[in-house]
Amino acid sequence: MAVLPELQSKGIGSALVEAGLKLCRKAKIGAVAVLGHPEYYPKFGFEKSEKFNLNSEYDVPPGVFMIAELENGYLKNCSGTTSYYEEFSKL
Repeated sequence: MAVLPELQSKGIGSALVEAGLKLCRKAKIGAVAVLGHPEYYPKFGFEKSEKFNLNSEYDVPPGVFMIAELENGYLKNCSGTTSYYEEFSKL
């Protein structure tokens, strides 16, 4: 998710994240991962991936890879490295 700099601080990014999470909950998706600003995403329920014993396939600084568990306990017995769809790496 990205918002042009001149359109930031108008609630557009928050609305996009909230709408995306709402659609994920409606689709019964148990958890969502994000690579993003560690100061921004926690307000939407994202937590450090270490809490869930999950790592990103990308070499990113600590705190940048976060998880929002949309269904409590969904990741209880998970661990490992997450993989993204091939299209993500083409961005």
